[in-house]
Amino acid sequence: MTQSYDDQNTHNLDTGRILYLALAAAVATSTSYTVQPELALIAADLNASLAVTSAAAGMPIIGYMLGLALLVPLVDRTPAHVLIPSQLVALAGALALSALAPSVEVFGAGLLLSGICASTGAQMSTLAAKHSAPERQGWALGSVTAGISAGILLGRMLGGGLTDAVGWRAMLVLVAAACLACAALGRALLPRYVPRAPSSWLSGLISAPRLLRAYPELLIAAGAGALWFFAFSLVWVGVSLALSLPPHSLPPTMVGLYSLAGLAGMAATPWAGRLADRFGSKVVVMIGLFLAVACTLAAAAGLGVAPLTLTALALFDVGLFSAQVANQRRVLRLDPLRPAQLNSIYMVIYFVGGSLGSAAGGPIVSAFGWPIAAGTAALAMILALVLYGCGAPAADGVGTPSSAPGE
Repeated sequence: MTQSYDDQNTHNLDTGRILYLALAAAVATSTSYTVQPELALIAADLNASLAVTSAAAGMPIIGYMLGLALLVPLVDRTPAHVLIPSQLVALAGALALSALAPSVEVFGAGLLLSGICASTGAQMSTLAAKHSAPERQGWALGSVTAGISAGILLGRMLGGGLTDAVGWRAMLVLVAAACLACAALGRALLPRYVPRAPSSWLSGLISAPRLLRAYPELLIAAGAGALWFFAFSLVWVGVSLALSLPPHSLPPTMVGLYSLAGLAGMAATPWAGRLADRFGSKVVVMIGLFLAVACTLAAAAGLGVAPLTLTALALFDVGLFSAQVANQRRVLRLDPLRPAQLNSIYMVIYFVGGSLGSAAGGPIVSAFGWPIAAGTAALAMILALVLYGCGAPAADGVGTPSSAPGE
């Protein structure tokens, strides 16, 4: 018999199932980045300009934002063993459409759809926290977040390698097959109960502004998260550009190697989750932000010293990845009936901050130099520290709305 939200055991994801979610999240997320290393080859094959092909390759990010807003809330009302496999199958279909595309327009349309479906990674992080015991929520969330981060890194690496070996169309087919394999596993492993959401899907979308007013902690968490994701994106775009310009003038391959410093942040996320489980989210967020600010200032002063820059970037990622896991853990604990809806609102605002940081990085470095860009990022994180330090309660727990959402 299908269980309701009230009588099912929510603590039913063991370590093996959490690791499955981390793997599936990595596969789904990687699909948004696999075509990036071979854009010139794809442009020539589709008889399109590199500029138009690059714009098409950016469609997954736009789709991902749409998926965060529209699809992540479905976790609150759709059985996991149906939702996740269905979205992975749709993701595979979208990739197949791009693989078979006769034109750059069809190629971009397939990638837009794939980006929407790739938001299942955010659904999986919600499920991991929702179906874990309270003392394991941070670790579970951190493990899936590490999978998402690995997907971003490995998507570029494996996409380029597979394209060189079998061509870009066959590469997309292979990635689609991996999505189908993850869908089959998810059908067998994921919870089968029917969630009971407090509202319909449409009313949930419409109620987002009211929920930000009703849950002050959500507004604080989202605002602070947007500020530090702005800083994160600004630093990585800015440092890549600064290293490629005089007086450093590093070649693209050397600049790309600096991104490997991000592995430290990926590795730190499960441990940051454990610390948040033990000491509370606010402590981890504050320490992570202090560390990130210090490392940003160090990188601002020592960009020409490679060991210092690499160490600073690695610890910068550790600080902000840790803050993100702890902050998201708090959001997911605010309301047990609608964790996915609240997480969706949080992630949309969070990604808006990151998008603004990416857009600002190039112009700031070009006009004012790397130290000003790093200082701007540090200021954004200091503002996040003030906002979070003054507004977030010290203790974790289920949040209490300041007023009824009014749905």
